[in-house]
Amino acid sequence: MADAPQTMPLQTADGRPLKAALAQAQVKAKRRAFLLVLPLLAFVVLSFVFPIFQMLERSVFNDGFSANTPSLTAWFSQHPQGAEIDESAYAALVADLVTMQKAKTAGQAGTRINYVYPGTISVFKSTARDAAKMVPPLKDAVIATNPMWGDPVLWAAMRNASHPYSTDFYMAATDRKPTADGGSEKVAPEQRIYIYLFIKTFILSGVITGLCLLLAFPIAHLMAVLPTAKSNLLMILVLLPFWTSLLVRTTAWIALLQEQGVINDILVTLGILADDGRVRMIYNQIGTIIVMTHILLPFMVLPLYSVMRVIPPSYARAARSLGATSWTTFRRIYLPQTLPGIAAGSLLVFILAVGYYITPALVGGADGQLISNLISFHMNKANWSMAAALAAILLAAVLILYWLYDQLIGIDRLKLG
Repeated sequence: MADAPQTMPLQTADGRPLKAALAQAQVKAKRRAFLLVLPLLAFVVLSFVFPIFQMLERSVFNDGFSANTPSLTAWFSQHPQGAEIDESAYAALVADLVTMQKAKTAGQAGTRINYVYPGTISVFKSTARDAAKMVPPLKDAVIATNPMWGDPVLWAAMRNASHPYSTDFYMAATDRKPTADGGSEKVAPEQRIYIYLFIKTFILSGVITGLCLLLAFPIAHLMAVLPTAKSNLLMILVLLPFWTSLLVRTTAWIALLQEQGVINDILVTLGILADDGRVRMIYNQIGTIIVMTHILLPFMVLPLYSVMRVIPPSYARAARSLGATSWTTFRRIYLPQTLPGIAAGSLLVFILAVGYYITPALVGGADGQLISNLISFHMNKANWSMAAALAAILLAAVLILYWLYDQLIGIDRLKLG
């Protein structure tokens, strides 16, 4: 029986195997595509990813105390938590205070401890000035300068700060303080500001998101059902605020909402309000809600419109022809098809509202400030670690919200345009 003919592998014109040539071409195409996106990738890494990692490191790293107290840091490493604060501990403290006084770094070390144990900056500075003149017993001499040095809680705070990496700032960002045994406890009720601001930020962001949804839904529906010419005109009106400076829009709202502003003047002229009964609508939570709702409204309209414009009108007509009322048609036919746009717009507006800074700063006053304003405050005061800890908690909350969206709706159904 004759042998079966040998099948020759396919080759290119230059004699190379076709399979190898195709593989090489794919490698070149991938390399070319990577080189094309490399500038964008580098930009994202340098301007977004790297700063986030730097922020996360800053939230747990602060060597303001550990770098200036080598003797005390060594004593802490040799004595476990709960050990008696004896004469040798105070001797190490005095040695470091003498060095700090020469190097003018007592305020730096005191500032680091002050983040978790208020009132220590002046204590460190004043004790450092007298440290060189102290004689044994040093424990009595140090405590004589300020009784605070005998507080076990202060020593627990210094033990935590003796390591450049610690969770002290996350503890402070959640309204907690160190205890003498190395643990933590809640601060006094009148000092609990961070958790309150986090809750307030998320509640106000939820209210703003709800108002944007109520206002944007009919606008987006009208844009979806109107003829193209009228729909385009509405789209221009929706996008018009993007062509105006945010500062100009915010300033305009201040002129409208203040007690001597346009809206109050109209209400007084119409006799709805008395001249001495003008409504205060600015520099409070009301002003923050009104202005941020106006600013973020387009971010709700656009995702809704992108979903509504592709819903066939025949669905609603078919439902009505089968006897469904307008409400039933809306509730069971139209609304379910708009859920991807509702979810996407709500997620976008909520995340933007949570991190908004300039608008609450300008129109919120003391009552309408959000957590972003407190982060800015700590940055201006050079407390970068505290600002980073607050920002990291806010970032974690937003990521959890994003994860919940993915679990409940699915990120693949995100409709932004």
